Amino acid sequence: MSNRAKVVGMIPARLAATRLPNKPLADICGKPMIQRVWERACQAELLDAVYVATPDEEIRQVVEAFGGKAIMTSEKHRSGTDRLAEASLSTDADIIVNIQGDEPLIEPENINQAVTPLLVDRTLEMTSLMAPCPPDQLDNPATVKVVCDLHGFALYFSRARIPFPRNESSAVRVMQHIGLYAYRKEFLQRYAALEPTPLERTEMLEQLRVLENGVRIRMVEVDRAPLSVDTPEDLAQMRAIIEKLEEG
Repeated sequence: MSNRAKVVGMIPARLAATRLPNKPLADICGKPMIQRVWERACQAELLDAVYVATPDEEIRQVVEAFGGKAIMTSEKHRSGTDRLAEASLSTDADIIVNIQGDEPLIEPENINQAVTPLLVDRTLEMTSLMAPCPPDQLDNPATVKVVCDLHGFALYFSRARIPFPRNESSAVRVMQHIGLYAYRKEFLQRYAALEPTPLERTEMLEQLRVLENGVRIRMVEVDRAPLSVDTPEDLAQMRAIIEKLEEG
């Protein structure tokens, strides 16, 4: 273990959510959502540590109460990426994994799959995940799509359906982007310092800033995207799923 890069998982979390206030602390079958995400992340063998990066004292207290570790950050960050860039300075990590705090059923193996290319190829600076897009999500702008080159690097991310199947017989699969990222620490610092770019502002997709600055993102395909909790309806669905899983 000591001979390889040190890998740290970080979960950005804050209380100020518009659609679901206090989302990280929402109870899911007896545990706050942030605890369920943290527990899943801790099962990823390639992570040497897992932290919650937060500007909120209430979240810090909850995390430490269930045995987790929190890193306090500024309240002024524009995004989770900026929050992790600050938090990463408090660690000796070589690789930072950005784990979404609203996916209580994230697969630990998916985290490992995102990290592996960075351990194998030292020229890579960033990776992310994708999965086949469900048919009912093809035209949903909330479901982000990605197209890749022949070597598995992202060419473009969009809220629109890409590629457009002009010839159905030769159409490639539409891939859904999964917002789990792994970066080298040095690159994360550079990325967060870059100004928002034109395509990023147009699509409201932060990862386009990476591509617009000429940096490659290695995409890794996994079986399916994890369910995320964005609304009260999502929360009710997640509670029902986890209740059933834990009963079984």
